[in-house]
Amino acid sequence: MSRVWFITGASRGLGRAFAEAALAAGDRVVGAARNVAPLEDLAAGHDGRLVPVALDVSDRAAVREAVDGAVASLGRLDVVVNNAGGLLMGMIEEAAEEQIRAHLDVNVLGAVWVCQAAVPHLRRQGGGRILQVTSMAAGVGFASVGFYGAGKAALDSITQALAMEVEPFGIKVTNLQMGGYDTGLFTTGTTVAEPLAVYDPLREKLAAMWGEDAGPDPRTAAPVIMELVALPDPPRRLIVGAASYDLVAELDRARTEEYRSWEHLSRKAAG
Repeated sequence: MSRVWFITGASRGLGRAFAEAALAAGDRVVGAARNVAPLEDLAAGHDGRLVPVALDVSDRAAVREAVDGAVASLGRLDVVVNNAGGLLMGMIEEAAEEQIRAHLDVNVLGAVWVCQAAVPHLRRQGGGRILQVTSMAAGVGFASVGFYGAGKAALDSITQALAMEVEPFGIKVTNLQMGGYDTGLFTTGTTVAEPLAVYDPLREKLAAMWGEDAGPDPRTAAPVIMELVALPDPPRRLIVGAASYDLVAELDRARTEEYRSWEHLSRKAAG
């Protein structure tokens, strides 16, 4: 039996790649995005199995209406993918309040609104899958992308709580710790803070460190996601990408070593 997917940020990048893979498997997809024009060609080639929905995930009422509408028209939801998001580029001191709030409204609260709208439907039908797209470095702060990391870390924590809360209803939740794929995040998905000259030397070091490699095609990750949603007992957290796995493992080792180096000081406090 074909599944019904609800994918946010479906017009490009990972969301588009996941939508294409689901359609290729014979599934039906509700593809949500602020601008659905890029989905017109995909919809035209799949006999109505892709339903584009214009949606700003930061609008809670609109999210609920979109999710309820998807269930009303397609009968159910099987896989919900919270992929919509953007990048706020700038040092912590540089970012403006409105930029910070708008960023977290989409990257964190947008996913929360989708989950709140979808869970009642999944619970009533006896199960389903929720995939939260975070980042391989969700637990690590990094210069110039601190708010992006903060949003992903917050979503990571929310996802772990949600997984515990809804598992008794047959709902499986997985945090996808994605690697650096060529999603267009650093171009069309980026908001840039007003730079302060004092940080220019650090910016130059970061640019040299990152280089110009945009990363692999998002479609290379899609088969992993299709295998994941077919598992009867999926993991609550999955690193997606071989190089990303190695990097996360190294970050975890470095953190453990730092804890051990200062264990003597930690143990001087009660608690």
